[in-house]
Amino acid sequence: MNLNFAIREIYLPLWEKRARYYVLMGGRGAGRSTATSQFVTSKLPAKDYFRCALMRAVHSDIRHSSWREVIDRFEEQEAKEAFKVTDNEMRASYGKNSLQAHGFRASSGAHSAKLKSLASYNALWIEEAEETNEKEFITLDDTLRTKLGDISIILTLNTPPKNHWIIKRWFNLKTTKVQNFYEVEPKEGIVFIGGTYRDNIQNLDEDTIKRYEHYKETNPQYYWQFIEGLSPEVVLGKIYSGWQEIETIPHQARLVGYGLDFGFDPDPAAITAIYYYNGGYIIDQKLYQTNLLNEHLAIHLNGLPKAPIIADSAEPKSIAELKKYGLAILPCEKGQDSVRTGIKHLQGLKISYTSSSKNLKEEYENYAWKIDKEGDNAGIPDPKCADHLLSASRYALWILVPAIDKKMKATQPSYPKREKQNVGV
Repeated sequence: MNLNFAIREIYLPLWEKRARYYVLMGGRGAGRSTATSQFVTSKLPAKDYFRCALMRAVHSDIRHSSWREVIDRFEEQEAKEAFKVTDNEMRASYGKNSLQAHGFRASSGAHSAKLKSLASYNALWIEEAEETNEKEFITLDDTLRTKLGDISIILTLNTPPKNHWIIKRWFNLKTTKVQNFYEVEPKEGIVFIGGTYRDNIQNLDEDTIKRYEHYKETNPQYYWQFIEGLSPEVVLGKIYSGWQEIETIPHQARLVGYGLDFGFDPDPAAITAIYYYNGGYIIDQKLYQTNLLNEHLAIHLNGLPKAPIIADSAEPKSIAELKKYGLAILPCEKGQDSVRTGIKHLQGLKISYTSSSKNLKEEYENYAWKIDKEGDNAGIPDPKCADHLLSASRYALWILVPAIDKKMKATQPSYPKREKQNVGV
């Protein structure tokens, strides 16, 4: 059986070059998903062994992205009946070859999927790969070990900020004339295919092209990252700014409490220590680990200097259990719009963090408002952003700062009011 696709020249390396990693990354509208779906469907009726997983951070998101692309390719070729397609499982096969959807997580916030079942797969297509964290990718990468066919992992994505793990792992950065934006240069060992809407312009309507180009004037940050495919210095819509990195906690700093965000897997439990110093606050990462039970958290917390602990109020059972270990733990205050209110509260504080707080620094640098496909701020934190240590700190600072302010005012010396005097001229 032959599938006759019109393949654009920029994407020919998918068929012509052999590598374990293929990174298709650039601006919007470049046709990466179309090209990759052409590649994986063309491999199904081939003689070579081909078992492919369609991957995305959340399993349910695959249905309207890469799976929809695959079905579109079948229908374009009028060949859907030639394949065995099971839509509810998002699986298609031809003889011994097959492709099937496998999410890293079943749903948003769910546990990581068991990836051992992918050991016999020799191909992966990870759509919106920037949503996947490095730990998940490494676990998946180590799972692929079949000798039945060449292993290939294809990542498709818009260009992320310079501190994203995909950039750090596979690219060098080159400065550009656009301030705070970089071109990416691939390191050895990968096949990199860039591209912008200009590489796919024959498939785009005139209104779409005009809208893309108009962003250069109306939303330049969005334009240079998501249209031109440059890597920005900071994430678009970054929530926090101005925090200072310090080497150590000053001797005069005073521990005022801890923040605790519960987690298990894939989300880690996170603990931060909060210090007051010179009119500002220092955050020090104390714990960032998965698969910890409450008894493990209690052991860790009891090993820290004594201070109030402010924890996520969404876990009252865990808070009650930790109190049995003699911990002074309180639930945070939550209510309508409490996340935005808490964020605004932190934005008004002078905050530093220690150099040893590596995970906190990564969260701080990548925590951003959700940006829709038109480049507008949706007004909520992007759910794809890790915020475990930031949330722990927000819980603590929301409760502790007012108490500290009140105490500071109470200890300020008071002076009698001076009577007004009339001074003649």
